[in-house]
Amino acid sequence: MQNLDRCLNIWDLRAAARRRLPKGVFEFVDRATEDHIAVANNRSAFERIKLRHRALVDVSQRSVATTLFGKPVGLPMAIAPTGSAGLCWHEGELELAKAAAKARIPLTLSTASMTAMEKIAQHGGPDKGGRLWFQLYVWKQRELSHQLIERANRNGFEALIVTVDSPVSPNREYNTHNGFGLPFTPTPRFVLDVLRHPVWAKDVLLKYYTTTGLPRHENYPPEYQQSILSGVGSRDALRADSLDWNDIARFRDIWPGILMIKGVNRPDDAVKAIEYGLDGIVVSNHGGRNMDSSAAPIDLLADIAEAVNNRATVILDSGVRRGSDIAKALALGAKAVLTGRATLYGTAVGGEAGALRAISLIRNEFDKTMAYTGCRSVDELSPDIFFGYRSGNRLSGMTAGAV
Repeated sequence: MQNLDRCLNIWDLRAAARRRLPKGVFEFVDRATEDHIAVANNRSAFERIKLRHRALVDVSQRSVATTLFGKPVGLPMAIAPTGSAGLCWHEGELELAKAAAKARIPLTLSTASMTAMEKIAQHGGPDKGGRLWFQLYVWKQRELSHQLIERANRNGFEALIVTVDSPVSPNREYNTHNGFGLPFTPTPRFVLDVLRHPVWAKDVLLKYYTTTGLPRHENYPPEYQQSILSGVGSRDALRADSLDWNDIARFRDIWPGILMIKGVNRPDDAVKAIEYGLDGIVVSNHGGRNMDSSAAPIDLLADIAEAVNNRATVILDSGVRRGSDIAKALALGAKAVLTGRATLYGTAVGGEAGALRAISLIRNEFDKTMAYTGCRSVDELSPDIFFGYRSGNRLSGMTAGAV
């Protein structure tokens, strides 16, 4: 474990993770797709939004705590679903779950997790003070997806998030350049990459190999795992590009808890989601990892939040790296944010302690931003904190279509 005290922001954690992880693994976590336009735009969209200090407000009793779906959280943030956490650290999803529980924020487990949901529930679930959400990739064989939903319910997951922006696999050419793929295949380039990172090889890869075997998607049904391992099936062959609103209606029927869809970019889709009985809408472009020409979610948020009009919980995903990003998202109508890469960097550097470091850094920045803008509670965050805000016309002087 590297010295976490020297990591003073998420970018420091990223640099430390880059040193520790093999190139193929780090770039799988860090990079996006094609020309990396979307992932860069996610950050620049946040950076375009400027805030104003408010003077002479007593903020000595401020709090970053709030409620999410009627339950208290220590910070208006949840851990996004990330299928690569188990490559950053041995059973990295479990490390993330423990950190999330200590920080009193929800952990979203990915369908592609390399730790089984049963183990996450046992060590990071409600009995341990955690809140667990489950992210679903829908498969062509719908019955297998329905079984996975029932399995999540049996294990105490309170929310189901259906990813709706990934009907096909993205163009991530760098994985091929790096000789990297899942499940692991011993390409010469990746083997050399691993040999150059002996600490990661010992602490992560060897631990898997000597216990459960090479890392694999533990929540996949056995027939899907075997299909991928044998090379007969691909993710595109398994993934449901036929997913539609009828599936959402079916999921609403069989899922008794909180139901959300992730990957909403349009107000009309958000309104339709409410009509289908969804409890939450995640405005997201998958961290810029799918469609490289996609708009930044923070630029789409205000219109979607206005269309939802408090009839469902709106959450912002993609691009969050600083605490000020949370303030901006909440002021534009979100109730919380998801963050993925930020806590993955921390997990890669120090497991649970590293993930907690990432969360605490973001919390501290958010707390300071609230103080600077004169907000004593999360509920006080509004567009009034923005420079360029005029009542009735959002932010003036910014790029067309942006907020």
